[in-house]
Amino acid sequence: MNRVFSPTPLALGLLASVLTLAGCEPQAPAAQAESATVETAPLAPQAWQPASEIAVEDLQLLTDNSFWPGARYLLSSETQGLYLLDEQGAKLAHLPGRFGALDQRSDAEGLLLASVDIDRQQPMLVALHGAERRWGEPVYLPRASFKVDGLCLSRDAADNQFLFLVGEEGIGEQWLVAQALQPLAEPRLVRRLSLPPASEHCRVDDAAELLYVNEENVGLWAYAAHAEADLIRQPVGLRQPFGDIAEAVAGMTVVPGGVLALDPEAAVLHRYSRQGKGWRAETPLPLAGLDEPERLSARMIEGGLELLIGDEQGLYRAQLDWLPEPPTAIKPLPVLTPLVQTDEVPSLGDAADDPAIWLHPQEPSRSRVLGTDKQGGLLVYDLQGKQLQDLRVGRVNNVDLRPGFRLGSATVDLAVASNRDHNSLHFFAIDRASGELSDLGQAPTELTDIYGLCLFQEPDGAIHAIANDKDGTFVQYRLDGSSGRVQATLARQFKVASQPEGCVADDHNQRLFVGEEDVAVWVLDARAEAPAELQQVIGVGEVVHDDIEGLAFYQGEQRDYLVISSQGNDSYVVLDGQAPYAVRGAFRIGLDAALGIDGVSETDGLEVTSANLGGPWSQGMLVVQDGRKRMPEGRQNYKYLPWSAVAEALGLE
Repeated sequence: MNRVFSPTPLALGLLASVLTLAGCEPQAPAAQAESATVETAPLAPQAWQPASEIAVEDLQLLTDNSFWPGARYLLSSETQGLYLLDEQGAKLAHLPGRFGALDQRSDAEGLLLASVDIDRQQPMLVALHGAERRWGEPVYLPRASFKVDGLCLSRDAADNQFLFLVGEEGIGEQWLVAQALQPLAEPRLVRRLSLPPASEHCRVDDAAELLYVNEENVGLWAYAAHAEADLIRQPVGLRQPFGDIAEAVAGMTVVPGGVLALDPEAAVLHRYSRQGKGWRAETPLPLAGLDEPERLSARMIEGGLELLIGDEQGLYRAQLDWLPEPPTAIKPLPVLTPLVQTDEVPSLGDAADDPAIWLHPQEPSRSRVLGTDKQGGLLVYDLQGKQLQDLRVGRVNNVDLRPGFRLGSATVDLAVASNRDHNSLHFFAIDRASGELSDLGQAPTELTDIYGLCLFQEPDGAIHAIANDKDGTFVQYRLDGSSGRVQATLARQFKVASQPEGCVADDHNQRLFVGEEDVAVWVLDARAEAPAELQQVIGVGEVVHDDIEGLAFYQGEQRDYLVISSQGNDSYVVLDGQAPYAVRGAFRIGLDAALGIDGVSETDGLEVTSANLGGPWSQGMLVVQDGRKRMPEGRQNYKYLPWSAVAEALGLE
């Protein structure tokens, strides 16, 4: 019998209050049984003992034993060590020591095991090599500032392995610990986690990128497990009267499309299947004859699941003729890695926003990257990511630049930023020899809440600044520096229906691309004297996910490409730069363990150039803002990627 969460109005109000206080998303409430009556016959687990007596602390059923055919069980003991056993419980491999919580990932080459070394009070990783039938050298994480009660491994789409640590006082951490199944010599802290109190058990669904954590006397929670995810949780199952759990939640195990969890005090097995963004509770199953079962593992067999359960008295095996409907497989996007990351921006919180790339006219390796700190200034970086300048000029949101601007009798390269402190255009001269920026002052605009900005340069060299307002208004100014000061003359105004930000001009073809965040990317004639007739390039949907943020234009020798920051799914979409703007593909930006650079998410602005900047940048460079600095956590920054990596991943000319 299936049960769907259907709370009373009073219960729903109380639950919403609890969720609001807990900082989780109330729109996907926990599954709840319709009554406390259990209508399904109890499972009848059968006692099982290994060939040698082992005082078991934690347990795992191997779901992939191709590295060691016949291997079936992995056990930890606080007094006897770690054991790999076959189907009959005979010892295949043993690692002496005293170990607590346990988790593993395996493939055809071997097994990666994580546990807590009780004597050292440190989480430990060790590889078991299948071909040699031997343990590798253990790798220890630094001793945590809290007692590690539980841990669980996760594996992302790029085969990076992470370890989550859980403490019963509501403290947690996520560490990068391995590539494939090879432990890193020095694990890297990815982020710290605020978890529920009284948490001791966790498991990760790799395919769904979900971290399940118990809160003993409250329920079962699901967090986004990806290293770049926000710390947002949803309830899976809660204690009565809000859910179907009678007493408590302890050990759990994940299966494709669902999760199983134990209520040790009621000796009941709970099953939850994924339903869209929520979970559906199946009828709880009593565990006849078990005494406070707390440890659980499962593997798929024909027609159902094989279970291994641990309670106060020992180990039990059972079979369950139930499987949730497996989720629809989604082809993962290619994952590229940054080659360089910049120094962090000075301001805390959501600060970095939009980059621009300045090309040195004689020495490409001395080119610069400009980046906004929208809490207070404009930053300048070299191609190694080192900060060279910090101009504290106010809340500049977006920035763009063009070369060859006549300023009195001099020629400079011109950068323009949208200054939200004064709703103005803020001008900067870039010295063409040194790349150093100097402040040229500001020009007011008609906008009441200036936001995005880009530049357009006509064939005769004239530069236009196009800025937008959060209400959808765009204003286009013709810039003139003949007097020695930058003058801005309003040349055109148009509007989209809702909030825009990103825009970019294709100077060669005199077109302007603008992004309406929740709707579409539009294109129109960039010339001020032309009518502002918008045509849709691509709308929000299966490829581009709102918000549409930064836009950049790659002008290549053979083809041009439009690059879009699809912030809603942390991806980057590449289209042909000419009509009909065919989609060429999308990619994500993941971490580089060797370089110690974290992945990228929540990207606002981005920029691209096709110029040969030398070395890895011979086909150009992509610069993206990183909305979440991880590994370790810190202030936001910018990441650089070679365009050659994008071209190879998407098969671009």
